[in-house]
Amino acid sequence: MSNGVGKPITTFDVKARKGADKLVCLTAHSTPTARLIDEFCDIVLVGDSLGMVVHGLPSTVGVTLDMMLLHAKAVRRGLNRALMVVDLPFGSYESSRQTAFESAVRLMQETDCAAVKLEGGSAMAPTVRFLVSRGIPVMSHIGLTPQSINVFGGYKVQGRGAGGDSLLADARACEEAGAFAIVIKKVAEPVARRITGAVGIPTIGIGASPACDGQILVTEDILGLFREFRPKFAKRYRDFGSDMSEAIACFAKEVRDGDFPTEEHCFRE
Repeated sequence: MSNGVGKPITTFDVKARKGADKLVCLTAHSTPTARLIDEFCDIVLVGDSLGMVVHGLPSTVGVTLDMMLLHAKAVRRGLNRALMVVDLPFGSYESSRQTAFESAVRLMQETDCAAVKLEGGSAMAPTVRFLVSRGIPVMSHIGLTPQSINVFGGYKVQGRGAGGDSLLADARACEEAGAFAIVIKKVAEPVARRITGAVGIPTIGIGASPACDGQILVTEDILGLFREFRPKFAKRYRDFGSDMSEAIACFAKEVRDGDFPTEEHCFRE
């Protein structure tokens, strides 16, 4: 196992992986999924992507702290080894450092997560520092930040042109503020590679660069369970969505034809 002894992975273990073995990260939003991926992942993120892949929302903006708490509690029950990180959702941390602290405390106390993740670079660095100084480990997130999608005007690649220097400054600010790792999302590959080489904490890419210290994807994307759209950066390893549709269609046909249930599915006196 990644930390050598099979014990629960800590933020210190993650930081120690900088420039070493790649970090494997996936999202989870339920107990069954958490149990399935725990063996293979170093980090399991309870991401606000649950708003889209579980609740059918058009973006992550509508996700609430209560929603994150509900799903994080479920995921916690399914993990023994992987480091559990939970997203702070839109509106739960931006207004003040104290608000961010109160939201993070709720997540840690009620879900037993090991860390929180928040979006934003240099602008959020004071908040990261405030949380870390009060005992809350923070994973930062730069590049495309979905909670700010209305500002970006769409899910556009970040870091092209002069934007690369700004993202590098964001990454350095997050590191200096005490973040233990940085997610880099949908950023031009050379920029993500440059950032990874410039900071002393692990970078976790999603649509970024193979040079990143780890990679994360949404589990529903790699399994073909979320079919509304398919991001370029998400590799589909299975198409369970089609398999599920076929299974459900077979069930419906057998019920209508009177072929289910059969004797083997019934009880006798």
